[in-house]
Amino acid sequence: MENPLRKLKRDGRSGSQKGRLAGRSPARDASRARKKDAVGRRKPRRQEKPLVMRVIDNWWDRFLNAIYLGSFGSQDEQYDSGNTTFDYVWNTAGLAIWGMQFPILTIVATQLAGVELAGMFSMAFVTANILMYIGNYGVRTYQVSDINEDHSFSDYQLHRLVSVALMLLFGFIYTRLRAYDSTMSTICLGVYLYRAIDAFADVYEGRLQQVDKLYLSGMSQMARAAFSVLVFSLALLITRNIAIASIAMAVAAIVTLIVVSAPMALLESAKSLRPKLREVATIFRKCLPLFAALFLYNLVDNMPKFVMEGALAYDNQLYFNVMYFPAHAIIMITGIIYKPQLVRLANIWADSEQRKRFNLIILAMFGAIALVTFVVALIMGFVGIPVLSVLYGVDFGQFRLLVFLMVIGGGLSASIEFLYQIITVLREQDEVLKLYLASFVVALLSSYFLIRFIQLKGAVIAYIVSMAFLLALLVFEYLVIWRRLNRRSW
Repeated sequence: MENPLRKLKRDGRSGSQKGRLAGRSPARDASRARKKDAVGRRKPRRQEKPLVMRVIDNWWDRFLNAIYLGSFGSQDEQYDSGNTTFDYVWNTAGLAIWGMQFPILTIVATQLAGVELAGMFSMAFVTANILMYIGNYGVRTYQVSDINEDHSFSDYQLHRLVSVALMLLFGFIYTRLRAYDSTMSTICLGVYLYRAIDAFADVYEGRLQQVDKLYLSGMSQMARAAFSVLVFSLALLITRNIAIASIAMAVAAIVTLIVVSAPMALLESAKSLRPKLREVATIFRKCLPLFAALFLYNLVDNMPKFVMEGALAYDNQLYFNVMYFPAHAIIMITGIIYKPQLVRLANIWADSEQRKRFNLIILAMFGAIALVTFVVALIMGFVGIPVLSVLYGVDFGQFRLLVFLMVIGGGLSASIEFLYQIITVLREQDEVLKLYLASFVVALLSSYFLIRFIQLKGAVIAYIVSMAFLLALLVFEYLVIWRRLNRRSW
């Protein structure tokens, strides 16, 4: 039975509603009906999310769906291959951010922690860069030029896992041998781990390049470098402890590896066969000369820094590395030009009818390196040195001559790296190991004596001498290799 009070309220509302309806005019009702009809036909306004948010949402949907289904390789690919414009744009962005991270990190460290601690961080980063060559094992160029996929991607993954473990082991041993204090040891731990993740992510980015999706590799590299720099900067700003900031940087790299780099490669390439230990051992064997040469080259390149650590204060490490940044910019810019073309260069060499173009491409690249070196020298002469002085709070005008010498050294280093990549494409990397051994001896002796006598200036001069000597040897060796291989084809 209905509650009388509720019935009374209902009847009252109904009556008042009828009264209001009874008091309306026909014209007013018709006007309201037209408005209602117009509103009813009007499509609701769609509020779209910003492009970045849509991309992130789509990525998370794919990522979580792959985890839910328990397979990344069986998912449908969504991005096209062979997009040359995207390859250059995004690979350039990735290399630029990745290449700028060391300068940015040292600027942040100098401003927030001081020159001495920034010098310690720089030294840890230099050592980590050397150790990273153990992690990479020189496989990237070999992997991306494996156009017939003689080794499965799983083979490359397992190989990289082992090489990165060896990298961390040697890093631990080196830290112990140097008998660093707790602060330097913790800085090294964070930076070594960060570079180890960088090395492991490289195998996934190499896979993306191998399937002709280099632009996705650039996106992955850019995300990891940018996020790690951001986390390091925030951690140092909050804690004012460079050791804690170094650990935070490594954690940030791990996050991007798990969320971006590895899933992207697995989602955007065909499912790989299971790894075979025999194939992994073959990769170690075939790339041993490649690794040894790259490792020795980087020892040659960084020998002045290691000699300085025993002879000069840590602030000299910062000065040397800051002056080296323009040289690094030359290496990075030229790498942006030729690295996307390594797969195509391998195909050109494989076609005997196109081999005449090969040397023309090499000569053109040397011309491009000379041009980039000249432009960087002009920039440093007019605005570069004053900008460095402002950013670091140090008068780099006193090192003006050394900066220009370092720029010349950058051009030499860029030429060496390019020519070595070419020799690798030709699968003749075994032939250059003896050249790097000879250059290592020259670098060690020149660094030791010049730094002892003229300190920081001696370090820069030793760098120039070592690079010039190695480049001359490599040019001669390439001419010998090219002549021998062409005789075989005849």
